[in-house]
Amino acid sequence: MLKRFVVKKNERGVLQKDGDFERILGAGRYRFLDPFGRLSVQLWKLDAPMHDAALVDYLLQHDPKTAAEHFEVMTLGEDEAGLRYENEVLVEVLAPGSRRFFWKGLVAHRLERIDLRAGPAVAPALAAHLLQPALRGRALAGLAGVLVVQVPAWHVGVLKVDGKVERLMAPGVEAFWRFNRDVQVELVDTRLQSMEVSGQEILTRDKVGLRLNLAATWRYTDVLRAHEALAKPAEHLYRELQFGLRAAVGTRSLDELLENKQVIDEVVGAHVARKLAGFGIEVSGVGVKDIVLPGEMKTILAQVVEAQKAAESNVIRRREETAATRSLLNTAKVMEDSPTALRLKELETLERVAERIDRISVFGGLDQVLNGLVTIKAE
Repeated sequence: MLKRFVVKKNERGVLQKDGDFERILGAGRYRFLDPFGRLSVQLWKLDAPMHDAALVDYLLQHDPKTAAEHFEVMTLGEDEAGLRYENEVLVEVLAPGSRRFFWKGLVAHRLERIDLRAGPAVAPALAAHLLQPALRGRALAGLAGVLVVQVPAWHVGVLKVDGKVERLMAPGVEAFWRFNRDVQVELVDTRLQSMEVSGQEILTRDKVGLRLNLAATWRYTDVLRAHEALAKPAEHLYRELQFGLRAAVGTRSLDELLENKQVIDEVVGAHVARKLAGFGIEVSGVGVKDIVLPGEMKTILAQVVEAQKAAESNVIRRREETAATRSLLNTAKVMEDSPTALRLKELETLERVAERIDRISVFGGLDQVLNGLVTIKAE
């Protein structure tokens, strides 16, 4: 006949009759006459959110005094974000349109409203508070609604809100509200950068397939202008380098390219400078790293070079032989006109022969030796 209920000091109870709300029970012991078993009590923790929104809405409409006595009601508009504090400690970032209900009596709750119509930027003091390591260690709820951006040194950040470029961000840390808008930040390196255009297979004017690798150095001169005019500036530069390389190679023969590789750099550089004028991008250097020939073309060129070098070698050899013959002829004329010179030549010849012989036996004097080695017929 009697039902007994106990509500602890850190709890609140909701007395129901046939499943319908009767009243709220504070901490204590309760006995009710219930011969037909129609009464029940639902217990709620005071330090936990009140998830029965239907009950709170009922009390707000039909018994606002009871609702104000027992509940902390937090309701946000569609253009508002919220910072929820418990005992003056930030515990949750609330999205627009959020509704939260909490029991009063154990934890002090406070809601700070943020007007999102004022702009996407988070106040610097609040951003620094949200980025505190100790705060992140508490797993702050709803932090995904805040975009935190750190711009490194020698970089700038291109802030885009709903696809529109708003401004440039200087190096440092900033935070933005993501609610009701699409916020993106693209980091841009303002230092000199390199770009590789590799494996470009292009036909020359005489239908020889070449594979070229190109390198370029570039930088931004006006980051905001580049991102306003071009969706993806780096990709646009890459395509223009490709087009310039094809224009330089496709209009020249293989011999022209091999004789003057510098012409490729000059043509590509001029093409890119002309196409990127006014877009906030500067290309400071363009150079072909290497030119790869097909296998059969390598063999043919090797044979051509070998034949050229062999012909040059023959020409040089013939030239040297002619010079040597002319020198011998001049020497013979000198010896013919000068017996002393002839005698010196004979002695030189004898010296060379003696260098190859360990021992020499001379019979009949030095004149016999000379006469035996050299016989000159005078005409």
